Amino acid sequence: MDKVVKSDAEWRAQLSELAYKVTRKHATERAFTHDDFPKARGTFRCVCCDAPLFDAATKFDSGTGWPSFWQPLDPEMVGEQEDRTLWMRRTEVHCNRCDAHLGHVFPDGPAPTGLRYCINGVALTFEPEG
Repeated sequence: MDKVVKSDAEWRAQLSELAYKVTRKHATERAFTHDDFPKARGTFRCVCCDAPLFDAATKFDSGTGWPSFWQPLDPEMVGEQEDRTLWMRRTEVHCNRCDAHLGHVFPDGPAPTGLRYCINGVALTFEPEG
């Protein structure tokens, strides 16, 4: 995989203010503000580098207010690291191609994985199938 590396100024120029804060500065968008993606077949991609991250078939309504998936499209594309901010211990997920912060993964999702990838909607774009 080719890494995408840009300067802070280049990321700021490419992204909306909120997408920049979330993906480059590890912020979180407010719940229930960005789950308006079509309910269609397709691929969710990284807003920063266009890497394919999640298949729409793995998306589910978690009731949390953020788009949720039970597995990445390709585990090699979504990396994990420990996040101890806000006095909590969580597992942060990021795009392995450009290091964009995507959200967190929790062990309370549906079968078959039991995982809930809780992703900031502003970190994704949607590409319909076909």
